[in-house]
Amino acid sequence: MTMRTRTLGTTGPRVSALGLGCMGMSALYGDADRAESVATIHAALDAGVTLLDTGDFYAMGHNEMLIGEALRTAPAALREKALTSVKFGALRDPDGNWSGYDGRPAAVRNFAAYSLQRLGVDHIDVYRIARLDPDVPIEETVGAISELIEKGHVRHVGLSEVGAETIRRAAATAPVADLQIEYSLISRGVEREILPVTRELGIGITAYGVLSRGLISGHFARDRQLAPTDFRAHSPRFQGENLQHNLNLVEALRKIAERKGVTVARIAIAWVLSRGEDIVPLVGARTRERLDESLGALDVTLDEADLTAIEEAVPADAAAGDRYPAMQMAHLDSER
Repeated sequence: MTMRTRTLGTTGPRVSALGLGCMGMSALYGDADRAESVATIHAALDAGVTLLDTGDFYAMGHNEMLIGEALRTAPAALREKALTSVKFGALRDPDGNWSGYDGRPAAVRNFAAYSLQRLGVDHIDVYRIARLDPDVPIEETVGAISELIEKGHVRHVGLSEVGAETIRRAAATAPVADLQIEYSLISRGVEREILPVTRELGIGITAYGVLSRGLISGHFARDRQLAPTDFRAHSPRFQGENLQHNLNLVEALRKIAERKGVTVARIAIAWVLSRGEDIVPLVGARTRERLDESLGALDVTLDEADLTAIEEAVPADAAAGDRYPAMQMAHLDSER
């Protein structure tokens, strides 16, 4: 496996062709082993992965501290190559409940100060509000990030789950390196309006959910029992008939993967990689075993016949169920 690189837009940094999404090491997908999580981050860095993605609200700072520990204990040469992508703005209470988003400039500066401390770094490479704050113009939030860039605390402006109009307004305020948004075989809404705009403006894409939270990994069983704290226990795509329908899509994809001699996860990630050099998939591996499987996607070449077969097996908009529960869908500017 040879790690290739891609650029986050025309203004962003050069990063590895795959990034590591670290959220699952701390929250939303059941218990995780801290030592294995740190070892997985080390293994990713050693394999040439440079982009580490987190959010300051993932387990209320736990994920940032976990990455900080991994960076602190990694060999210096690997630590120096690591790039951090941080989402901020989500508000939570001590019981873990969600209570909106805060994109005010004062809040942006406050969130950044805490993230820098937890991560143990002197700057954040890409900084972005997790969801649009409906009460604060995006120009004010992006302007505050620009001020952090001027002071050396942040390197690049990012966006997350916003729509085409918001992207244009943000880019008119300051150079935007990257938009983070869900993009997978069964989550292709980005292709309609958002991807054309990011390409017009020279903004890169970091694609999360490339395996749809494990749904199209080839490892999710119909009778799997999920803990109440597991996001998937409440996700529409994992419920009842929706789940069965979606797993039928996975089985159709499995036939194509088997013909190529690869796993379902690898072909699903390879499909996202095939969408363009401006797209960097984030893989949410929580263990070294799953990381190794994901990295193997870099060795999968999809020709036109493969892509046609994949499109026939899993057509656009084939998934059953929204990608988030209704309350969270309401906060997605990208869906409006």
